[in-house]
Amino acid sequence: MARWEPGARERLVVAAVDLFTEQGYDETTVAQIAERAGVTRSTFFRHFADKREVLAAGQETLSTLLAEGIREAPTEATPLEAVAAGLERASGAMGPANRELGPRIKAAVAASAELQERDALKHVGLAVAMTDALVGRGVPGPTARLAAELGVLAFKQGFADWSDGTDGTDLAQHTLAALDDLRAATATLS
Repeated sequence: MARWEPGARERLVVAAVDLFTEQGYDETTVAQIAERAGVTRSTFFRHFADKREVLAAGQETLSTLLAEGIREAPTEATPLEAVAAGLERASGAMGPANRELGPRIKAAVAASAELQERDALKHVGLAVAMTDALVGRGVPGPTARLAAELGVLAFKQGFADWSDGTDGTDLAQHTLAALDDLRAATATLS
């Protein structure tokens, strides 16, 4: 096995998703993931605390990009306009590999209660990052939390639409369209 071959983290994610899809999450071991990725178990544990964390790979980066986009939005931007800027920033970091893995990750998560729990925690983390960035812009807490939750829903829906699709549109178009749909839906609540 190659010890320091580049791309180990990405290979581990792909190997885990493949194995979760083929044989189920519960039946997949860390040793199997490492073997499929062509790395050692110790390399696996340098990148991830456990097999559940593999599907959260990139969460910190995603949270950072969302928050940066919000912080760098124009000063006069409304909270949802700032969230849109965050969605655009984060969406720009997603490429063809993310699009290809999307439906397989969705299937693996749907088949495992443990992965559903981890996925929910991931979304909470994204909402916290966006809320903190909005509060840092002076947005009141309740408004910031609501805008952040709408941002999470828009990202989740946009990512699902994008990864299920074959058109040439990019993720940002899907997440911004989802945010517009949610914005329109909130207008009907009162």
